[in-house]
Amino acid sequence: MEDLETDPAGKPRAFDTIVFGGLAIGVLDFLDASIFFPKYFGITVQRVWQSVAAGVLGREAAIAGGWNTAILGMFLHFVVAFCIATVYYFLARNISFLIRQPIISGLVYGVAAHFVMQYVVIPLSAIGWRASTFDLVSFLNSFIGHALLVGLPVALIAAWSEKRNSLS
Repeated sequence: MEDLETDPAGKPRAFDTIVFGGLAIGVLDFLDASIFFPKYFGITVQRVWQSVAAGVLGREAAIAGGWNTAILGMFLHFVVAFCIATVYYFLARNISFLIRQPIISGLVYGVAAHFVMQYVVIPLSAIGWRASTFDLVSFLNSFIGHALLVGLPVALIAAWSEKRNSLS
């Protein structure tokens, strides 16, 4: 089994991509959600993160939990960010295009992550399928935000990690 710091040359390092990538996309997406949703929908930051916890607890339990469930939601948000970075790491180890073209790859990966969250993860969670009216501004924030703040950073970090790994 390969050590986290000694991946073969030409491959991104697991630690760099997963830890730095997960932290970067976790923080960037956290800031986007904590700023956009309260301003656009007139809700509190606490409610934003309770809605994430609702995926595990259900809506009523998440709201009733106050800041405890908001903090759980923040924790779960970072778990998902690290999972997204982990998937990119394993893809980038096997698809060299993802390292050679990180901007294109990252933008596409971020959009794909958005659709997986909306149409797979959320429907399978305690929230379930949400039949709601389409909101263009919210959709664009999520679509563009995932491309620029999720996919792009992890792709750039993986490409940086590969270059760093090749030099050592």
